[in-house]
Amino acid sequence: MKYRQLPNTDLQISEIGFGVWSVATKWWGVTDDAIGLNLLREAYDRYGINFFDTADVYGNGKGETLLADAFPQLRDQIVIATKGGYDIYTNNGERKGHTELPQDWRPEFLRKALENSLRRLNTDYIDIYQLHNVRMSTIQSDSVLETLERFKEEGKIRYYGVALGPDIGWEKEGIEAIDQRKFEFVQIINNILEQDPARSFFPYADKNNTSITVRVPHASGLLDGSYDPDQHFDKSDHRNHRPLEWMKAGIEAIRELQPLYKESDRTIGQLAILFSLARPSVKSVLPNITNKQNLKEFAEASSKKSLSENEMTFIEELWVNGYAKRLEQPFSDSQNKPAKLADSSI
Repeated sequence: MKYRQLPNTDLQISEIGFGVWSVATKWWGVTDDAIGLNLLREAYDRYGINFFDTADVYGNGKGETLLADAFPQLRDQIVIATKGGYDIYTNNGERKGHTELPQDWRPEFLRKALENSLRRLNTDYIDIYQLHNVRMSTIQSDSVLETLERFKEEGKIRYYGVALGPDIGWEKEGIEAIDQRKFEFVQIINNILEQDPARSFFPYADKNNTSITVRVPHASGLLDGSYDPDQHFDKSDHRNHRPLEWMKAGIEAIRELQPLYKESDRTIGQLAILFSLARPSVKSVLPNITNKQNLKEFAEASSKKSLSENEMTFIEELWVNGYAKRLEQPFSDSQNKPAKLADSSI
């Protein structure tokens, strides 16, 4: 495993991180806590993954308690990022499907959320505390920033940032967070089949020494080889929330990418991860890890040969000149809109 330094911090995090949502919620297929704990421990023990990204909303606290149970004696050896901002306390955080819970950015609520996260994680500090799926008004709020600074002064968080979402298209929010508000740590959605708006963020991140982490590198299974257009998924599965036409268009698009992995020792899943890691500002990629096989495959992406400049140009030109438009085509009529990311709930 390779590690990358976060600018202006003493943190080094693994190029492949572990998004705890995949073992803390029922949407990804892991419903047995014992399996989740084993995956978390094996990620660290066998593959050197030291960066674990969770949130209070994952399983209404379960994503944090699982980390505490997995690593009771290793707090100083792992880097924990968690998120707050959703109200998981009113009505026990009940929601329908993948719909969003209400958000609350008042200082008193953020303190309540932070204190509960610390308790669930069984720690007295959080390495990176992120505002979860923020809108522009929250990014621009001086009150919110002052609250985060206060937490930092108290030693309860070491660094803070934002996780951008919930849908693709948050270009203005991302630029504001990186270039104007100077958040040092920003989590975004980025993959070969959804290159916008992330492409707009990287120049600003490079200029401001912003650390980027990437989630959804495999586009709901299209880029890890697991998607079968003829397969029916359980109604709770996140892939059911992707329009079928979008998924089929993506399958057609990735056929053009075959020379980049079939003629090398990379899998398509590893190619998808290396695509984001080719950006210097990207410090870690968070694939959906649900079993030992994909844990091994994704973790080993760090040891594969980096994408060349020519390969990156090829991928970007395919997007700009071809499949970006093709993926939008199924939604071009007046009654349909571009697909939203089902994975946005994370």
